[in-house]
Amino acid sequence: MRKLWLLMPCLLSAQVVRTADPLIRGFQLSDFPRTVKVAENVYTYEDFHSGAEKFTTTDMFVVTNEGVLVADAQGSAEATTGLLDAIRKVTPEPIKYLVVCSDHGDHTGGNSVLPPGIVYFIHPTSKAILEHQTNGWKPPAGARLVTDKQTVRMGGEDFEILFLGRAHTGGDLSVYLPRRKILFLSETFLNRVFPAMRSAYPSEWLRALDRAEQMPVELYIPGHGFTEAPAVSKEELHNFHRALQSVIDEATRLYKAGVPVDDAIKQANWGEYKSWTLAGSQGPIAIRKVYDELNGRLH
Repeated sequence: MRKLWLLMPCLLSAQVVRTADPLIRGFQLSDFPRTVKVAENVYTYEDFHSGAEKFTTTDMFVVTNEGVLVADAQGSAEATTGLLDAIRKVTPEPIKYLVVCSDHGDHTGGNSVLPPGIVYFIHPTSKAILEHQTNGWKPPAGARLVTDKQTVRMGGEDFEILFLGRAHTGGDLSVYLPRRKILFLSETFLNRVFPAMRSAYPSEWLRALDRAEQMPVELYIPGHGFTEAPAVSKEELHNFHRALQSVIDEATRLYKAGVPVDDAIKQANWGEYKSWTLAGSQGPIAIRKVYDELNGRLH
């Protein structure tokens, strides 16, 4: 059963268990997928990411009297069907716009079940990546390209679709609701998930986070990890920023010490971040990616 949760703005940070793990957080696995109402007509949808470690892939959808805007989908047809069902339980209005904020399969793998007639927004880099994959969903020919900022107005709501810079991927997009001061960051923000760098640009990611934190935002929504109350969301974005900086600093320290990359993977000390979700699998990837950047191999 899909559940609708109301996010309480008054929730105190001391009441929140800071983790991406649902069981440690105090949930049951049966609590998911869930829809969280974060503001009037603004919702997030959380379903489990595939893999051994349980954590959520998080989408946002905004309802207006002229249609619905969705930011990201899920990683399979079944999971994206769940998202569509959740939207239908909230409103009969059709999905008018979908923003492909991340081109990774855990956010686009179920796009084939999305209804026809949707206008897609996507970064050119993400569009090229998805067009050249041998299997899976491809963006339609009429997808609108976003290289900096595009504003869409629908049902009295302004939606700013932003490219804050290369971060987790080469084409990360975010969706900002200026009237609400809500920013959906997709995979630019991983809430208590170890910085995942398979397709990342480490130093540019830091600058993208700088831009996000400088915006007039009350609620930051991650692409992975739980939807938080506004004050907690700000704290957790800052914590993720610190984690990313710490991971880059540790890899850089080993690089400057002349430690070969395979040995650096064994020697890396992640400190407090070694307990974060995916640290075991993503730590080695982060070392290699930072080494690539320092060697001038990222373009």
